[in-house]
Amino acid sequence: MIHHLSLTLAPEQAYDDAAFREQALKTLHVSADSAAVVRKRRQSVDARGRQIRVHVDADVFVGETPPALIWYQKPSGNVSSAPQAIIVGAGPAGLFAALRLIELGIKPIVLERGSDVRARRRDLAAINKDHIVNPESNYCFGEGGAGTYSDGKLYTRSTKRGDVRRILELFVAHGATEEILVDAHPHIGTNKLPNVVAEMRESILRAGGEVRFNTKVVDFLLSEGEMNGVVVTTGPDSQLEELTGIGVILATGHSARDIFHLLQDRSVRIEAKPFAMGVRIEHQQSLIDQFQYHRPDRGDYLPAASYSLVTQTRFNGVERGVFSFCMCPGGFIVPAATAPGELVVNGMSPSRRDSKYANSGLVVAITDTDLRPYADEGPLAGLALQQELERWACRVGAGDSGNPSQTAPAQRVEDFVKGRVSDALLPTSYQPGLASVDMYDVLPDHIAQPLRQGLRDFGKKMRGYLSNDGQLIGIESRTSSPVRIPRQRDTCEHVAVRRLFPCGEGAGYAGGIVSAAMDGERCAEELVKLYKRV
Repeated sequence: MIHHLSLTLAPEQAYDDAAFREQALKTLHVSADSAAVVRKRRQSVDARGRQIRVHVDADVFVGETPPALIWYQKPSGNVSSAPQAIIVGAGPAGLFAALRLIELGIKPIVLERGSDVRARRRDLAAINKDHIVNPESNYCFGEGGAGTYSDGKLYTRSTKRGDVRRILELFVAHGATEEILVDAHPHIGTNKLPNVVAEMRESILRAGGEVRFNTKVVDFLLSEGEMNGVVVTTGPDSQLEELTGIGVILATGHSARDIFHLLQDRSVRIEAKPFAMGVRIEHQQSLIDQFQYHRPDRGDYLPAASYSLVTQTRFNGVERGVFSFCMCPGGFIVPAATAPGELVVNGMSPSRRDSKYANSGLVVAITDTDLRPYADEGPLAGLALQQELERWACRVGAGDSGNPSQTAPAQRVEDFVKGRVSDALLPTSYQPGLASVDMYDVLPDHIAQPLRQGLRDFGKKMRGYLSNDGQLIGIESRTSSPVRIPRQRDTCEHVAVRRLFPCGEGAGYAGGIVSAAMDGERCAEELVKLYKRV
């Protein structure tokens, strides 16, 4: 018999496997010595009251064998001789598109401008230690995409875009822990995700697909409104090569600025898209635990606390949202620039979320008014604003030295709100180091002033949040793509170019790992439908 339970428990009962099993069987009046199998389906922390509780849904199998935990497995079969499709980008959209193409009998050729997931580590070390940015392999570019070395969060609100459970099960099939099937806010962790990504690549190769690293798309093979393939450069001599296929899935991520320029140069329609910019805010994780759990420390069972904040502000008569973004409990702030002379920060967390620091993006919505000075750039106006502020932040962080640097501008939170430069900064997780500056010299008024108002509101919602126990580190400018590549609603094909399938975050159709993965699968399916009917 199968019993479905919904229990509300203390953390020590919910997170200790033996204690949870005992409580579940006790609720059903089943002997603790029985062979019953207890399997969690969902769990989430409720910290709204003084007594913290954990809500757990579970299945208990008494007298019968439970079904398989995961139904979706690695793709099988061999597509080495099948028709081929081109996938540009080996982030979650590109990898899941490739896996789905294999299931549908098409050979994927995945092109990645950066290095494989392990070789990327050398490039990341060079950024952190030597302030050297490799424009092709960094925190944004390389196997696995931006999410691989910047957290691995799997939570999504895009539940209507595809089968979220399928995506999570495929992650488990490739080495992720089964906990991601249970947690309300699943998270693989930047220390574990690289191995999962590498195993996905092996699945593609074993099935006869191809994955090419250090291979950069420099042109499109366009003819009479149809995308026939791409031109790439490979090797140390940057040799040109043409690759063709039944379609091209463009899954380059939100930072591939050269691709946006290439699309515009080749008269492929693109559009401006709403986005946000701001800073990272960093506190001690112990403080966030105290704010959220209302106790001196979280103890042995509760996870590192997170938060989500949002408010509306008004500046120069314009309403602007200010909100936290990509909150990383027990995490680190990392340098995420994709070109020398630019400075961008992002956040990540290891799987255990055991860093003593917590950080979150704190960003302000960008409006059409903000983009008017860049009107000559057309749909790339937002990209121009991003780039200008990133270059300025790099110069400010470098200070009088004038040397290329990833030293980030920073200011303590209360000092920022009160308009004074911080005499001293707090310890930080950001390895390249911080420079104490007036962030009003870094951020334009249309970001700085709403951010100031937002922090005042957030200080009322989380007592202690607005204090010099936290600091702002800038700038957080790559929250999402400022460009959308428009496509047909029903087929995912570009609105004007046949056989081109804009995909994932870079195309403006996803907002995280899971939503990008689902979009990759959908684009693969629609591409195959097009191929079969031609």
